[in-house]
Amino acid sequence: MQIAMHVERIGSGAPLLMIHGWGMHGGVWSEVAKILAANFRVHSVDLPGYGYSKNAGWVATKSPILLNEVVDRLSANFVEPLTVCGWSLGGQIALRWATREPDKVRRLILVASTPCFSEREDWPFGMEKKVLEKFAVELEQNHAATLRRFITLQLRGSENERELLAKLRERLFSHGEPDMQALRDGLSILRDVDLRSELQSVAQPAMIIAGERDKLTPPGASRHLAENISDASLVEVKGAAHAPFLSHPDEFVKQVKIFMGSQIN
Repeated sequence: MQIAMHVERIGSGAPLLMIHGWGMHGGVWSEVAKILAANFRVHSVDLPGYGYSKNAGWVATKSPILLNEVVDRLSANFVEPLTVCGWSLGGQIALRWATREPDKVRRLILVASTPCFSEREDWPFGMEKKVLEKFAVELEQNHAATLRRFITLQLRGSENERELLAKLRERLFSHGEPDMQALRDGLSILRDVDLRSELQSVAQPAMIIAGERDKLTPPGASRHLAENISDASLVEVKGAAHAPFLSHPDEFVKQVKIFMGSQIN
């Protein structure tokens, strides 16, 4: 199976890879990527089956693409050590990559992320499994409407919610529609993966960026990440929900620059 992925590269300097969340594509980072490109070489990737990667060596299969396979594909496309920034599902991908290849992942930036997206008996910071199962059913009936509903949940409670919702809906299919199997596989990762036992193995410096009003990955999940990764700092963005880089881009860029040791202009 081919492993090519579409990657948009801008800027120069230390490499920074941006990994999007479920249902989206690398274009979701466009606003902050342009700003960060003044200091860094920014790579915005479309994950397998998403955006332009649907036609960049993507071969659809009925076999599920599991978390380790996504990591393997990323690793094959990025050979140099780099800082990895993952949003939501992208944060789980970044975490697994960091533990599997610590020499390649230099630093971690985890945005509105969680080690365990789905609720467990001993994990109160997850989404109810029945909600994820409902998304899976609705995905088969009308994938576009399901993705729009998921976007609405991501931004619920955020400052400038209506404006952000219009912006994110506009970007949703701007790289083309995602592959249905990729969407199914992503939901499976969100439902089944639990990385809590791996957090002690994360040796890289990490910055956790949480939205104070996040309903999908509540701040408690971000605090758990910060408390269980040995070298981690936590930033809670006031007034932000699940997409702080969209609702508060200036604060997001500022924190990334501080974390990566760049002079703020």
